[in-house]
Amino acid sequence: MAHASDPFFRTFHALRIKGFAKAEVVAEVSDLPLTVVDQHLADLQGRDWAMYREARMLWQLTPVGREEHKTALVADVGHTHIADALRDSYRVFLDINERFKELCGDWQLRDGAANDHADAAYDRAIAQRLVALSDEAVPVVNTMGEVLARLAPYAPRLVSTCRRVVAGETNMFTGVMCGSYHDVWMELHEDLILTQGIDRSAEGSF
Repeated sequence: MAHASDPFFRTFHALRIKGFAKAEVVAEVSDLPLTVVDQHLADLQGRDWAMYREARMLWQLTPVGREEHKTALVADVGHTHIADALRDSYRVFLDINERFKELCGDWQLRDGAANDHADAAYDRAIAQRLVALSDEAVPVVNTMGEVLARLAPYAPRLVSTCRRVVAGETNMFTGVMCGSYHDVWMELHEDLILTQGIDRSAEGSF
């Protein structure tokens, strides 16, 4: 049976993954109702673990909150063998990640210049490559979700954003802070790195 994280930790962890985010985004990443996340964020703020930047409606962890997250993460997975159980799937993910980075480059650049997305045939070809890569990645994510339940929601989010790319929403491939495929992929990668206690710079995977 997959390990189920406490809902409060899922909100806490989602904010750690994002760095700073609106409550709606935290709710999406944590896969929790917005009303529940709003209460969790208020609790985090009350503990001085999170701050709210009203001008941009963004939440972020305080330095104290980032330290407390380390303790909470150990409490969530430290007593289990989750890192060991994820290892094989993570190796597969890293292989797909290398190809995903190449694919993002092909989407963003064409013949050394920025892709203006004027060539629909070119974009369709890249989008179909994304479909193939996503079809390969989603079962891997599902397998990881069978180990750690909070990883499972990444799979349907990847499927949904991939469909939007195919439907012609060009920003949903590599757009930043818009819930794009790249956004979801980076959230998943950060989650896996934090969960397994991996040093990203030492691993060299970005």
